[in-house]
Amino acid sequence: MSNEALTLSEQILSHAMGRPVRAGDLVIVEVDRCMSHDSLTPEVIDSFRNELKAERVYDPDRIAIMIDHVAPAASVATADAQVLVRQWAREQGIRQFYDVGYGVCHVVMIEEGLVSPGEIAFGTDSHANAYGAVGAFGTGVGSRDMALTMATGRNWLRVPETIRVDVRGRFRPGVVPKDLSLYLCGLLGLDGARYQTVEFHGLDWLDLDGRETLCSMTTELGAKAGIIPPTGPAAAGWDVPEWLVVQEGAAYARTIVVDLDELTPQVARPYATDNVAPIAEVGEVPVDMVFIGTCTNGRLSDLQAAARILDGQHVAPHVRLLVIPASHRILAEATADGTLATLLAAGATLGTPGCGPCIGRHMGVIGAGEVCLSTGNRNFRGRMGSPDGRVYLASAETAAVTALAGVITDPTGL
Repeated sequence: MSNEALTLSEQILSHAMGRPVRAGDLVIVEVDRCMSHDSLTPEVIDSFRNELKAERVYDPDRIAIMIDHVAPAASVATADAQVLVRQWAREQGIRQFYDVGYGVCHVVMIEEGLVSPGEIAFGTDSHANAYGAVGAFGTGVGSRDMALTMATGRNWLRVPETIRVDVRGRFRPGVVPKDLSLYLCGLLGLDGARYQTVEFHGLDWLDLDGRETLCSMTTELGAKAGIIPPTGPAAAGWDVPEWLVVQEGAAYARTIVVDLDELTPQVARPYATDNVAPIAEVGEVPVDMVFIGTCTNGRLSDLQAAARILDGQHVAPHVRLLVIPASHRILAEATADGTLATLLAAGATLGTPGCGPCIGRHMGVIGAGEVCLSTGNRNFRGRMGSPDGRVYLASAETAAVTALAGVITDPTGL
């Protein structure tokens, strides 16, 4: 290896290549883990069989298949597609198969230890960037790229440039990592990190849940990957390669400094994730539904935060509060510690762990003229149902106080 400093992405891809590589280089790398979900795996299978004429996957133990996007199936066509996925996984000897109820693919991947620091992971979902929460290079790919990777174990990449985000200070009460993510969306825009890695610094103290939120949301910046150095208490027990360390002097495309002491709750307004404003500028927007869940903010800490706010109170009349834990493990933990009982007593409705209405296909989509405050990651027209509905994005804390008030409300006043 060269003595010249490398970014975290450059280090991971250099290690995979066995030689130093830098931003802009084209590389063909061995992929440590492939993840595909129910919505796109039928296309992967078709490409695998009919375009590549492949018979067997390269290594079934490197592949994870998830049924999470429309789980349980919402139509006969969806059910038939999932039957195909189940049969193919059995035929190929894929043992890492997670059926209805296990939860959102990215959360399950991290919970089950299927991605590790320094690894390269591909997923047929754009939010595979989430794997950077554990210090992996995670990125989303299309169905054909996934078929090729499953057949050969390899694929090509252009080594991305890196945007460095230096985070200073600590979150104030009522302000959380989702607010930082939305702030960056507003600052950089939808293409602000196109085919780049967003590398976060100054967050050794941040827990795994917060890291997942930040890395997942880099997708909304157009990023190829998001990554946080695998250091601090959250990384305790991880098998971190000795070569994966922050190297001073690495070349960054740009550096952004964010002072958390000055950050306030943020809201993304319709119809784009970069249409962001401090909540104080949003006004009192009446809502019909509040949704707490998804790979971005359906984890135990999100549910607990909402429960603390809702404890002993009830959601506003005419507001539907839908809560979907991001995984079965989170569902079980939230049941054991009383979080779910608190949420249900406050008027919440519970859904099967998975993506739920985030992609607008089932389990709580909105109708024409309705307004939803969601803890999800996207709010473009038609994302959660009717194109005449409106979706606002915010944190679980903002979602909880909004459910109580019936209008979008600042959680910092509690």
